[in-house]
Formats: sequence, C-alpha cells, structure tokens
Amino acid sequence: MSTLDQSTIRQLDGEHLDRIFSDKASGKDQERPELEALIDFVRDGDTVMVHSMDRLARNLDDLRAIVRRLTDQKVQVRFVKENLTFTGDDTAMATFMLSVMGAFAEFERALIRERQREGISLAKKAGVYKGRGKALNAERTAELIRRAAAGDAKAALARDFGISRQTVYQYLRAGRTR
Repeated sequence: MSTLDQSTIRQLDGEHLDRIFSDKASGKDQERPELEALIDFVRDGDTVMVHSMDRLARNLDDLRAIVRRLTDQKVQVRFVKENLTFTGDDTAMATFMLSVMGAFAEFERALIRERQREGISLAKKAGVYKGRGKALNAERTAELIRRAAAGDAKAALARDFGISRQTVYQYLRAGRTR
C-alpha cells in the first residue's frame, strides 16, 4: 500500500479471502517479500484477487510477468476494479485487455508523478514548500555518527533509530562533509 488511506480491508471489502498478502513496499519495487510469499503459497486452482492492476505492478512489463508467473502455476488472477480475470488459457482479447489496461495504469501513474513534480516546483517558487523534515534531531544525529564510528552495523542503527539504511548512509555522508 502506498498511502495511509489505501487499506487492504477497504480495497477488497465484501470479498471472501482465505489469506491476505499485503506488501508495505511500493508496487514499483522489484523486491516485495509478500508478493514472493504469495507466489510460493498459491497452488493449482487457487485464485489471486487484486484490488486493481496498479496495486500489483506499476509498469506493464512487471504486470504481465507477474500475471504470467501466476497463471503458469494454474492460478487465476482476478482484478476486482477492472473486473478482469486471467487464467493462462486466455484469448487474444484477454491478453490485449491486460496490455491495454496495464498501459493505462502505467500512464496514469506517470501523470500523477508529473503533476506532483509540477506542484512541488510551483510551491518551491512560491516559497511554501520546505520538503520533508529531518528524521533525526542534532543530538540523535550525533549519536548515530558516534555509534557508526564505533563499528555498529548499519542495519542495527537503522532499526534502533527507526530509519532506513539509506537514511543512515545519508546522515553519515552529511556528517563527513561538515
């Protein structure tokens, strides 16, 4: 799920589900543990229900690859919002619909990103966009740098400070340039 208002419960409300797999990582990411767990879990004859195509993948190539991977296992893939089901025995029209609807979802996502960038640019020009606040205050930053210098593992630091490893590295780089 990408935002707080996108809840699995709301997305598949009223559907009977035996098990729910929900990645917290964005659909654009290739590394999605819950997607891999789903693919390992499903068996011949199962149906995977997805709220919409853009929840499963953010680009057409990934969407087609994931659907193909599931249908090769004899698993149906049902997209609730688009009211489409894919079985692997799909007609040329079904394959076309997957491509067209997937392309629309990818295009819509690109438009959203473009509008977001434009909005941020306008807000910066108007002086109202300050960006995201710092994750750590000066005291916590100093502690992070001190512990990293003492040899603490970056992954442990990330967990302890409630930030990503990438953010740990950003703070360490910034600390070196002071």
